[in-house]
Amino acid sequence: MKITVNGKATEIDEGMDLHRFVHSGKANPEKVILVLNDGVVKSDQWSLTVLSEGDRVELVSFVGGG
Repeated sequence: MKITVNGKATEIDEGMDLHRFVHSGKANPEKVILVLNDGVVKSDQWSLTVLSEGDRVELVSFVGGG
């Protein structure tokens, strides 16, 4: 199944939820905000949110600095 991740076409398994997607090495789950089709999805909802063909995912990571 194809989705778009940070502007790039990406192939994922059918029925994958956001929790599995993030924990598959796509981002550090503790330092990322996940935007799905223009809406922020809170981390406690990741396992309840199944990705669909054509979804748009943006992974926004926090970087510390000073």
